[in-house]
Amino acid sequence: MTERPLIIAAPHPRTLEMIFTPDSLGTLRERYEVVETTDDAIEGLAPDLLARARYLVGQPPLSETLLEAMTELRAVVNVEGNFLDNMPYDTCLRRGIHVLITSSVFAEPVAEMGLGMALALHREIASADAAFRRGEEVWGLDGNGSARLLSGSRIGIVGFGDLGRCLHRLLAGFRAEVSVYDPWLPASVIADHGAVAASLETVLQTSDTIFVTASVTADNQHLFDAAAFAAMRPGAAFVLLSRAGIVDFDAMREAAAGGRIKVATDVFPHEPPSRDDPVRQTSGMLLSAHRAGALDVVFQRMGDILLDDLSLMDRGLPPVRAKRAERETVRRMRSKPVSKS
Repeated sequence: MTERPLIIAAPHPRTLEMIFTPDSLGTLRERYEVVETTDDAIEGLAPDLLARARYLVGQPPLSETLLEAMTELRAVVNVEGNFLDNMPYDTCLRRGIHVLITSSVFAEPVAEMGLGMALALHREIASADAAFRRGEEVWGLDGNGSARLLSGSRIGIVGFGDLGRCLHRLLAGFRAEVSVYDPWLPASVIADHGAVAASLETVLQTSDTIFVTASVTADNQHLFDAAAFAAMRPGAAFVLLSRAGIVDFDAMREAAAGGRIKVATDVFPHEPPSRDDPVRQTSGMLLSAHRAGALDVVFQRMGDILLDDLSLMDRGLPPVRAKRAERETVRRMRSKPVSKS
């Protein structure tokens, strides 16, 4: 009987049952020998297991010594969604070990949530509902003093990876003029998708709605500071969908509280915010508890990606569905799991 390839699974904060349907998990166990472990226990695994491991599902801290022991390793597949700064990427790339993430599964649900948030801000859906329940509703035209249409408006997208492009597709029916700021892409790529490449300054000054979909990098932490919010058009909507580290969160909150712009966010610097965190009481903000991408059917798409790419790599082909760490950019990534209170 042919020996099945060995997978070491340490998928924290997921579980295999979370990222696979029952049928897909059955397929995984049929095709592979799966050893489940935890981040802090992997170094204690038997040397023969480490030496035979073809794949590592999860991204536990990996030292040079541990990688040296994993002589047959072909890929590390992180099912959390970020390239973590906890392993020697240069060693992996030199040895031809793919480091992969399955973050593309989140693009569609997060884009849908972002679109909903923008509509809610511009049409004041949440605040109008709250006023109605208090018996303070304002009817008809009088209740739309600061409302705006998304259709035919000017929209800016900051970051044009999987999420930004998915959002752009959803916006197609609104006939909006879409400008994109992404310094990691040439203007021609953005144009190929039907948008216009623009400077950050232009996006800030001309957009009625700004969607932030960029990963946090060494170059853009606190990119949106008090000066950036001051440069935005009065009444504009700012929708934060990626990570809180890309904004000066206090400056964002103060801009919303001052009434000059409207803000929606699905992410926070620490999650959950403390019960007395001022963000909970700030007017002009629409708040969501980091739930934009957290759907069971979405997590299970990770398993589909994993099975497809494992099958390709088993045949000596490169993975095509998961996103690969690139030598030039992976060390600049700063997106990471959010600090928990």
